[in-house]
This record gives sequence, C-alpha cells and structure tokens, in this order.
Amino acid sequence: MRKPKALLFEMSRSGRLGYSLPDCDVPEKPLAELIPEKHQRSEPLDLPELSEGEIIRHFTELSTRNFGVDTGFYPLGSCTMKYNPKVNEETAALSGFSLLHPCQPEETVQGALELLYKMEQELKELTGMDRFTLQPAAGAHGELTGLMVIQAYHHHRGDSKRNRVLIPLSAHGTNPATVSMAGYEVVQVPCDERGLVDLEALKEAVDENTSALMLTNPSTLGLFEEDIVAIARTVHEAGGLLYYDGANMNAIMGYIRPGDMGFDVVHLNLHKTMSTPHGGGGPGSGPVGVKERLIPFLPVPLVDNKNDQFFFNYDLPESIGKMHSFYGNFGVVVKAYTYLRMMGAEGLKQASGDAVLNANYLMNLLKKNYWLPYDRICKHEFVLSAKPEKKKGAGAGDIAKALLDRGFHPPTVYFPLIVEDALMIEPTETETKETLDAFAEVMTEIAKDIDEDAEKVAHGPYNTVVGRLDEVQAARNPVLRWEKK
Repeated sequence: MRKPKALLFEMSRSGRLGYSLPDCDVPEKPLAELIPEKHQRSEPLDLPELSEGEIIRHFTELSTRNFGVDTGFYPLGSCTMKYNPKVNEETAALSGFSLLHPCQPEETVQGALELLYKMEQELKELTGMDRFTLQPAAGAHGELTGLMVIQAYHHHRGDSKRNRVLIPLSAHGTNPATVSMAGYEVVQVPCDERGLVDLEALKEAVDENTSALMLTNPSTLGLFEEDIVAIARTVHEAGGLLYYDGANMNAIMGYIRPGDMGFDVVHLNLHKTMSTPHGGGGPGSGPVGVKERLIPFLPVPLVDNKNDQFFFNYDLPESIGKMHSFYGNFGVVVKAYTYLRMMGAEGLKQASGDAVLNANYLMNLLKKNYWLPYDRICKHEFVLSAKPEKKKGAGAGDIAKALLDRGFHPPTVYFPLIVEDALMIEPTETETKETLDAFAEVMTEIAKDIDEDAEKVAHGPYNTVVGRLDEVQAARNPVLRWEKK
C-alpha cells in the first residue's frame, strides 16, 4: 500500500510564501468600513506556509489519485460516464461564450441566445417534445422542475386533489426524493417477473388522486418497458401525466423518442447523454421538455425569436417562475450543443447502438461467472447480483474494492434495491472491445479469488492509498477538519 504523503500543515515551515499578488489597483478602505467589527477575526488564520513549488507538487500529486473517464474505465451504471470530447471544452472556452455576463443587454449576446434557441430545437427533435427550458442545473433539479410544471397544470385546471405520484420499484433513487420535495405522496408500483412495470398492479394503483407516473425507459435494470403504450394509456385515462426520467436516454437516441411513447414531460441529463463532464459535484444541466398543453407553466424566461432577433420571453403568466439564477449552466449547454452538432443524427443513433452492443457483449461475458437475475437482452446497462458470492463471504462491496485493487473503477453497488447485492454495470459506447475484455477478465479473477479465499477478498483493498475504512464509524463520527496532534 502506498504511504500517503504529508499534509500541507505537516509540511509547513514558518516564513515560506507560495503566492505573489499585484498591488491593489483600487482605493483601499479601512477594514472597519468593509467588514463590521463583530465579523472580523480576532487572530490571523492558521494557514500552512509553503513555497509555490511545494504547493503545486502537493496538489498535483493529489490529482493523480483521482479516477475519471480520462484515466480509466468507468462502468458506473445509470450514470453514462463516457468519454468527454475535448473539442467541447475548447468551444465552451471561446471568449464569445466564456466572457459573457448574464446582465448584458440582449442585443450584445445575440450569439449566445441563438445557441440556446437552437439547442432547444435539437432537444425537441430528439425527444418529441414541444418546448424546453434549459434552466435546471442537473437531473434531480430537472425532476423537481417537471413535477412543479405538472402540479401547476393540474391546479390550473382546478384539479388540486391529485397529490400522488407513482414510481416503479426499479426507479432511480432521486425520483421518490423529488416527489416528496414537491409535496406529493410516493406510491410504489411493483415489477413483474420480467423486471418490468407490473401492468396489473399499475391499473390498481392509478385513481383520481394520481398526478403522474415517473418512469425511466429503459429502466434502471437496463430493460426496455415493452408495455409502454399500455402504461401511458392507463395513466392518461386516469387523468394523470407521464414523466420521463431521461437518465438512460443514452440507450435510445435516434431510435425512439419519449414523446412518441406517450410521455408528457421529460428531463435530459446533458452531463450524461451529451458527453459534458459528470461527477465531482457539477456543474450539470437537466433541461426539461413538455408537450404543448404544459408550455404555459414552464420556468421563465424562454428564448424566442422575432424578426431575426433573439430575446428572453417572460410573458408566461402561468409560469412556475425561475428555477435557476439567470438562465442555467450556460457553459454546459455550449458543450452539449457542440456534441450534438459534431455527432449529427446518424452519429447519435450509432452512439446508442454501440452502447447497447457493448452492454450486451459485456453482460454475456460476465454471466458465465456471476448471477444475472434478468437474463435477457438489455439496453445500455445490466444488473448482476453478488448474492451467491455474499454467501461465500464476499459480496458486492467487496467485489468493488477488489476492482479498485486492480485499477478499475467499480460499478454501482447495492442499487437498484430490487436486486439483492446488486452490481449495476454500464460500459457506454466509447469503450473498446479490448477494455471490456480486460474488465471481464478481472471480474473472472475476482470470482475465482472468492471461491478460493473469500475472507481475503473481504478485507481488501490492499494496493490503494488507504486500505479498508470503517464505514460505519466514519458515518457516525465523521472527522471533517484537520487538527494538530
């Protein structure tokens, strides 16, 4: 195991300075005028004192411990951790985009407004929706926006009794959390033996209080909901709406559109499907699209075009208001728009086809040594169960740590909850056959290691910067700051 290098405080030596700031170019004011005395520090901050070279080396070394799509295979299920083309970054960094200020007059940002307008047209074509808002900052934020739009729609029609939202057991974890945040009651719908929404159970669950059904298609199990037309009909006949969680859009781009399946509202994860950076806390982007009857309730402003002039349209009296300061994460939208224009319609379709091909190829390799609860053709991802390995003494979490030992990022573990000791794996379309073969080979090695000495696997990892952590103790007594000993 590599020994961690010294912390900045331990490296500190009195008198060293790691920065050099230019002289202040604005009139200096007394501290008391800038900060009220009650908010001023009584003693200086106890910060480490190091040279610039030491600081650079320290943080550069720390950065090498990060794992990302540029450094290795990232089979994180339902997160589409695919390669981010560097041309996206170059485009977003263009001064005409990166140096804009959101308070500039509209006539000075016509190019940016045109990009937002054209991005909406692209997303409408891709999903079969009639209008989009680009404000939401991520997928869960998009979920909240979509549910608030649905809620406003029902209330506008005087149908305020609809206080329940249906969610399949195979749904993403953010769905029930968002439903609760929006003030709705969560109603779970079971899955059948195929891993799909139980249609008969759905018919029993819908009633006059149903506001919507939130659905991911393909589901978190990586399975396409074959009964989607009947599902949509069931919800609509009860007066409810159908919400599409677009986290798994990577599996169907160019083949089928949520709007054509019967969905009324959709959110997309540009930081998944459109190859913009993902993870590390953001920024993300989760645009929300709606059918015609829901347009009046979208957040303001929308970007419109009149006489070849683009402008922010605030004229939506029934709008739910703003969901983001200014107009959303603009730089992320620029990256996603670059991706769409570079790929084109055929490229997006091929991306989906390759994602499905890679997932099925890897699934068939791994099911030789691991249990596949739903053994059928999948879409972009599939879910194994480590239940047999757990009985031997090393479960999903242990397999994940064994993968870290061998230089691979582990897949999602213990989710979805519908599968015991789940391993949710998504290879994405950007990985090569050689990478998938290498991952399958390592997974096979781990399965053999569990057969031979499960206890040893259960105490890993052995080759990482830190070994096995006491996760229970860390959760109960977290150490959130460094203290001198």
